[in-house]
Amino acid sequence: MHKLGGLLVAALLALLSTGAIAALTEGVDYTTLSPPQPTGVRGKIEVAEFFWYGCPHCYAFEPTLNKWLKTLPKDVVFRRIPALASDRWLPGARLYYALRAIGAEGEVHDALFAAIHLDRMDYTDPATVTDWLVKRGVDRQKFTAAYHSSAVQEKILRARQLTRAYGITGVPTMAVGGRYLTSNTMAGSFEAVPAILDQLIDRLRAGK
Repeated sequence: MHKLGGLLVAALLALLSTGAIAALTEGVDYTTLSPPQPTGVRGKIEVAEFFWYGCPHCYAFEPTLNKWLKTLPKDVVFRRIPALASDRWLPGARLYYALRAIGAEGEVHDALFAAIHLDRMDYTDPATVTDWLVKRGVDRQKFTAAYHSSAVQEKILRARQLTRAYGITGVPTMAVGGRYLTSNTMAGSFEAVPAILDQLIDRLRAGK
């Protein structure tokens, strides 16, 4: 009896030491989308972050998210979607898609977030944000053309549709495979989100 109890304790300690994660609870750790949303990615699992450049929580989540992205499996693809739950979020969406259109988003994303939340740069003012980007090597004419382009406007409309289809009311919110949503609010912390994402990805792999 004592021996069995000792074995159980040892097994429990071993699980804790290896960082074992408790099973997820629907409605607590994540929610299930109904109906599921198509992702347009064949043969891979899409993880999408709905975010807003003006959101301090999105900025605070960046270090944790970037660390997790370095471990992204080959069968998982990641994309950011600028949420449009409010018209106040429109300038951020336009800015993001303009940067994507000219291939500059990856180069300035982190610095841009810092400029907005640490330096209080007014990213909603086209002249201010353009001057800031030019100082960091972004071509003024290319960015300005993209910022006002019909292609970027189409992406903004699509982002608005996705925000509604996914039922996004707050950010950052993570969508997995068009089927599940989770966030730092549900997880309890920013640091707890990656483990939930990993489990939801595993669930989709298993066809559950």
